[in-house]
Amino acid sequence: MPPAQALSIAEEKGLDLVEIAATATPPVCRIMNSGKYFYQQAKRESEARKHQRHIQVKEVKFRPKIDEHDFQFKKRNVERFLNDGNKVKSTVIFRGREMVHNEIGRRILNRLAAELTETALIEVPPRQEGMTMVQILSPKKEHTPPKPAKPSKGKKAAAGDGDAGAPAAPKPPKEKKPRTPAVAAAESEKKQ
Repeated sequence: MPPAQALSIAEEKGLDLVEIAATATPPVCRIMNSGKYFYQQAKRESEARKHQRHIQVKEVKFRPKIDEHDFQFKKRNVERFLNDGNKVKSTVIFRGREMVHNEIGRRILNRLAAELTETALIEVPPRQEGMTMVQILSPKKEHTPPKPAKPSKGKKAAAGDGDAGAPAAPKPPKEKKPRTPAVAAAESEKKQ
């Protein structure tokens, strides 16, 4: 129908004429309550954003003279970040004359990648950027575990019971020790 006729019908019903598909020939319009429509559309988009996974890039810094224990500690942190689904930027920082031996930094980053082959993919191989050497690792798709479900607050099963559906026994109330006059006096002095 012509736009003028559609607009007059919309005004009679107290609604709006909203263009749905502008690129179609002829353009598609709908008679509706535009405020309600745009509100529901914004609500759907925000709901979709809630369920998106936001990947962060975590950074772990190494030095060329790193000790074995420190390396293992930082490697465990990298592994934890990857298991959480985040990317990891591993950096070796050189100072002064350490730049002459940049192969040490490359060896550290290659060792890190080799020890994490089960959980990580090398997204960016080690490369020199000024006084730092950078490598980016990303989690393997099949290895990222889903987030654990939160336990329900209603029923809790006892650890050793075979009946998981039964509610746990209530804890006995704590017994109050009788207060001596000396203890009561000390508590009142603390309050003041």
